[in-house]
Amino acid sequence: MAPRMTLPTQLVLRVLLEDPGAEVYGYEIGEAAGLASGTVHPILARLEGMGWLESRWEDVDRSAAGRPARRYYRLTADGVEAALDALARVRRPRRLGLKTPWPAPEPS
Repeated sequence: MAPRMTLPTQLVLRVLLEDPGAEVYGYEIGEAAGLASGTVHPILARLEGMGWLESRWEDVDRSAAGRPARRYYRLTADGVEAALDALARVRRPRRLGLKTPWPAPEPS
């Protein structure tokens, strides 16, 4: 089952797919996707609930680090495959009757 492929979900998945094996924390994902934390974290929770992501809390001494522990996210192997498939199926909107989804570049 695929999540609703809203634009924010697509942006989050694209960030995670930049380096599928890497662990990234929520704030990094939001910054890279250009989304607020209140948008990113529900998406991450939904994707994790579907088995597309796994997460872990950072093991850090909060007082030594001077910040709270971060929660790191990473796509699962099945999540990588599912995300690539879901993004490939995204229907691109047509703009104002154009035949292509995005404006074609100007001829040189």
